[in-house]
Amino acid sequence: MSAKKAATDDFVFLPLGGVGEIGMNLALYGYGPSNRRRWIGIDFGISFGGPDLPGVDVVLPDIRYMVEERDFIDAIIITHAHEDHFGALLDLWPRLRVPVYASPFTAGLLNAKRAAQPGAPEIPITIVNPGDRITIGDFEVEFIAVAHSILEPMALAIRTPLGTVVHTGDWKLDPEPVIGPLTDAARLAAIGDEGVLALVCDSTNAMREGRSPSETEVGRSLTEIVKEATGRVAFTTFASNVGRIKSIALAAQAADRQVVVVGRALRRAIEVATELGYMEGLPPFLDEESYGYLPRTKVVAILTGSQGEPRAALARIAEDEHKFVGLSPGDTVVFSARPIPGNEKAIGNIINALCDQGIVVITDRDRLVHVSGHPRRDELAEMYGWVRPEIAIPVHGEAMHLWAHAAFARDMGVKQVVLTENGNIVRLAPGPAEEIDDVPVGRLFKDGIIIADEAGVGVPDRRKLAFAGHVAISVVLDSKGGIAVDPEIALTGLPIQGVSGHPFEETVMTAVLGTIESIPRARRRDSELVREAIRRSVRASVRQAWGKKPLCTVFVAIV
Repeated sequence: MSAKKAATDDFVFLPLGGVGEIGMNLALYGYGPSNRRRWIGIDFGISFGGPDLPGVDVVLPDIRYMVEERDFIDAIIITHAHEDHFGALLDLWPRLRVPVYASPFTAGLLNAKRAAQPGAPEIPITIVNPGDRITIGDFEVEFIAVAHSILEPMALAIRTPLGTVVHTGDWKLDPEPVIGPLTDAARLAAIGDEGVLALVCDSTNAMREGRSPSETEVGRSLTEIVKEATGRVAFTTFASNVGRIKSIALAAQAADRQVVVVGRALRRAIEVATELGYMEGLPPFLDEESYGYLPRTKVVAILTGSQGEPRAALARIAEDEHKFVGLSPGDTVVFSARPIPGNEKAIGNIINALCDQGIVVITDRDRLVHVSGHPRRDELAEMYGWVRPEIAIPVHGEAMHLWAHAAFARDMGVKQVVLTENGNIVRLAPGPAEEIDDVPVGRLFKDGIIIADEAGVGVPDRRKLAFAGHVAISVVLDSKGGIAVDPEIALTGLPIQGVSGHPFEETVMTAVLGTIESIPRARRRDSELVREAIRRSVRASVRQAWGKKPLCTVFVAIV
């Protein structure tokens, strides 16, 4: 390294996402004096909204601290192209406009996403590959090949004058990956021999013993399923899992079937992988318009929608609403993916809809149709054996995964194990590893094309609407305080009648008229006073008849 360590320099780690959760990965590494550290960012991911976030499409990290520090941020490095590691770039990069480094596949997938989103920014990408070593300010970053469930994932060795961190990203040990290199054990061990200050490591499977099975084993199982099938076969998997897509295509080829691709995200990933040469030797994939012209015994479909997404291909097919693709009794649907926590109910609904139609459904509970892209404990043990860090920091996991990983690291003999949270600055060197400060941290929500905090996108009111409905009231008073026309009332999401049997429209109208009459005429010229009195009265009346208080909007006009 050309940079020299100053007496006031420190080397710190700051997660802004991905710690205490699975998804939304974003970490910063800082070097220099505390008042003017230089930073590099690692990954820029999203997570997805659930039932508690009605209307929200995706969840993004709150990067207000990065915006404040953007003059000191030298780069963002993307380890791989899963949405939870690069999905926030298009939406949030314009707030920073710093250099971005990524692999060819990651860059290609980002450009394909951008082309599909009108108005999305064009982000200049510097291409990097395993084996590259680049200098970014006071950091030297080496890119190391690892296996995972996507093309071109890379771990990072981040060197500074105060020591080296190995940041694994997502990884596993796969002796027979369908596409891509093995995890580079020799390079990791050589870096370990140089001396590693800290290992910042994937915790997803830290509670699971043994090893994750190989993608090639899954491929063999998929081939057996296709050969056994007597009708159509449809697979749903993560669109970015090009290795799995290739295994499905090989399974179809072995059974003399043709592959139809259904879903934009799948087509996008396949196009990028094909351009980079990863699909050589396979017959061309067919588009969904070809599906209806193929005999039932000669087709394999690959569909989007493995997580129960309501707008994806599988959900529409399960409801018999897809324009080109349908299924019949005796056909087979294979879920070649594991549910992301929170998606189980949506997936279950689709499985039930398929079963009702007499369709055979196969999941990883039935056959080997999916394997994790993350290391189990025996694989973690090998990583720790190669790297031999002084400090272990578990990331990429919920609390139970982080605690299990921390205990494991201690058992592996690591001297210092740091369990931290998003927003905490952890000093790695000099001195003992410890939390020394914190920064603002949180979540942003994308709703349509709007990005804001929870209140900014209207989520709190949506929750109330889902719980207790809405009452809208329009009142017109004349200049003397009399009721000029009958009030208008609109009820949304309320029961038809209360426990007494009276319709809620009558209950609300009685409350409105009674409130107006209770206000002296001279005071009715104060529209805000009238509005608030009616709102309170209506909510109280509905609560008495129902036990819940709806949202209430009152319009008062004085003519």
